[in-house]
Amino acid sequence: MKLKRIIIYPKDIQRITGKSERYGRLMIKRIKEELKKDDHQLVTIHEFSHYTGIDQNLIEEFID
Repeated sequence: MKLKRIIIYPKDIQRITGKSERYGRLMIKRIKEELKKDDHQLVTIHEFSHYTGIDQNLIEEFID
């Protein structure tokens, strides 16, 4: 059984959106601000999915 990742990184967002890695970092920062997370806390794929409206299964296909 292959374990699935639960955290999303800027490089993943770059692959999904086709935008720059810097854009991915900015998006993660915005998600953290909206969810009132501290800088050291990570953003999950579920949170990214909810924020962007992109189906979680589709996101997981891109990052596997």
